[in-house]
Amino acid sequence: MTSSSKVSLEAAWILHHYPYRDSSLLLEVFTRRHGRIGLVARGARSARGRLRSQLQILRPLLLSWSLRGELGTLTGAEPRGVLETLSGRQILYACYLNELLLRLLTRYDPHPGLYDAYEEALASLPDSAERALRIFEKRLLQELGYGLLLDQEADTGDALAPDAVYEYQLERGPVRCAGVREQGLLLRGASLLALYNDDLSDPQACREVKFLMRAALGRYLGPKPLRTREVLRQLTQLSGASKTHNAG
Repeated sequence: MTSSSKVSLEAAWILHHYPYRDSSLLLEVFTRRHGRIGLVARGARSARGRLRSQLQILRPLLLSWSLRGELGTLTGAEPRGVLETLSGRQILYACYLNELLLRLLTRYDPHPGLYDAYEEALASLPDSAERALRIFEKRLLQELGYGLLLDQEADTGDALAPDAVYEYQLERGPVRCAGVREQGLLLRGASLLALYNDDLSDPQACREVKFLMRAALGRYLGPKPLRTREVLRQLTQLSGASKTHNAG
């Protein structure tokens, strides 16, 4: 997308921002109608920058910009409603969603359904973070054309049996295990169906599909680790070490 255009008061979220030149910011923005876009906020880092306080991640905004070439120029920003306050790990989970979008979406490729899924996930984080993350990951893969087979056996086409155990082969789908297996990506049929139906109220199902989604996303993310995932892993390790120390 390189044609000249102007957009006014478009609902948007800032996924990330970077220092740009002397006093500006380069914004990575996610919008419903235009997809992921890059905008330059001129003078936003200066002490007198009138938009400085508005240009934050995890804040629903209405943005205006002009576009000529690959990068647009931000011309206005206004608040749009209020997101329930996130705290602690919830903020990291939200940043994880942002990082997935930055890594997997190309610019100027609209995904209205994914935009709606992102807003739903952010709103659900305070109540059920793990469920929100897994459902968003599933919808992200679907929107990108990499949706998972979750309701049928890959080799027979039969409906999944909730009480059966399946090996999920990423290039094919779930294959029923004939005997006891200790290796491979193993999940109960009930867990796969729970993800298919967006019903992850069962903690075991939520744990099992977490490994599935990590493996599925890994095929498209490549070898470079996600920064947010590394931070969460380190926090988990520190928390475990602290509990062990306190117990002793």
